[in-house]
Amino acid sequence: MAQRFENKVVIVTGGTSGIGLATAKAFAGEGASVFITGRRQDALDAAVKTIGGRVTGVQGDMGKLADIDRLYDAVQQKHSHIDVVFANAGGGGFAALGSITEEHYQSTFDSNVKGVLFTVQKALPLMRDGGSIVLTSSTTSISGTPAFSVYSATKAAIRSFARNWILDLKDRHIRVNAVSPGVTDTAGLNELFGGGAQAEGTKDYLASLIPAGRVGQPEEIAKAVLFLASDDASFVNGVELFVDGGQVQI
Repeated sequence: MAQRFENKVVIVTGGTSGIGLATAKAFAGEGASVFITGRRQDALDAAVKTIGGRVTGVQGDMGKLADIDRLYDAVQQKHSHIDVVFANAGGGGFAALGSITEEHYQSTFDSNVKGVLFTVQKALPLMRDGGSIVLTSSTTSISGTPAFSVYSATKAAIRSFARNWILDLKDRHIRVNAVSPGVTDTAGLNELFGGGAQAEGTKDYLASLIPAGRVGQPEEIAKAVLFLASDDASFVNGVELFVDGGQVQI
């Protein structure tokens, strides 16, 4: 197996399930020292065991600056630098216009926008020049979804971060790209869709709208993230890479 990340230090926020877990496992499998975050200690411990290799779990909510500081304090106890940041932590729920509460707005933006901003900004003193930052956006950044406007707005903000930060970081040759998954088969998506038969029915319906004829798997998103983070993508900068089976390309 290729070892593109041998001796590299990689941060994966939201690394306890779904896309984050699959990506952390892929980085570790290619030789990286990986730091993952998660809000729940039990899920974090289980993820560390699943990932294997050189992985460290740091409990924290990336919407809270003190928890981000604790993450980078943990990194500095073992390493002097960071090579890759995958700012992936986030989430959201449905709320139609007319029923959006301040709490819904605040929690979604804190998790998906504030958390990403300060995860990246606070990493910069440790980032190696020539390093790579990958942000998790979503197909919702360009495609409307009923009752999902707040979440979609946060993901449009993430796409804008990538475009602007490549200019702020150009003198350090740090690349910033966004990966935008389509419908991906994760526990979080099942919960969002109501679980059980309801979730399966919704995924089946959405799969019928995707040219690839199916929903994505977390491991497929992980492969795209590793590409963007690697030297294979050395001239790829500021893009939004859709990994969606063609969903928003038609």
